[in-house]
Amino acid sequence: MNEEYKNFDDEELIEKFRGGDNSAADFLMEKYKYLVKLRAKSLYLLGGDRDDVIQEGMIGLYRAICDYDVSKDASFETFASLVITRQIYAAVRTASRKKHLPLNDAMSIEEEENVCEAGFANNDYDPESLYIDGENLEIIERQIQKNLSEFEQGVLESYLNGMNYAEIARQTGKDEKSIYNALNRIRTKLRRIVM
Repeated sequence: MNEEYKNFDDEELIEKFRGGDNSAADFLMEKYKYLVKLRAKSLYLLGGDRDDVIQEGMIGLYRAICDYDVSKDASFETFASLVITRQIYAAVRTASRKKHLPLNDAMSIEEEENVCEAGFANNDYDPESLYIDGENLEIIERQIQKNLSEFEQGVLESYLNGMNYAEIARQTGKDEKSIYNALNRIRTKLRRIVM
């Protein structure tokens, strides 16, 4: 980590990054990597491994650095935590959809021959693990539906689809402050569900 960046607060580093200093973003990525690992340890990605979940979380952290609005009341750490969690949930939800399963599991004839020769040594598709991963995801999804209001579920879905506060406000007919408050409530509820 670059020592000179330790003297700046998160908002200043984000401004430096937006001014073209990519090292400031690298510093923030390293500084908040612990948040990604914290969120990733309680979730599983169907057909993936822990590194895939961490990678999704790092994508979320980078999005947080790019999207953070320094004029808002929330700290960067709070905002980053929420965006990381959403990114991971979106990946988990996408992985649980069955519509792309045939394409994801397709292999060429050459690959099939290699798998047969290796005696199916790959344990990634262990039926027991897949079943447990699916059950864990269903439990989390049920908890989210149970704990979030219909409005909050809609706001979360829109945010996970990449919409910003203003776009969600226009879509729902609410003001940005209502969206901001809803996202804070969602973050608090998700933290209780996941922890």
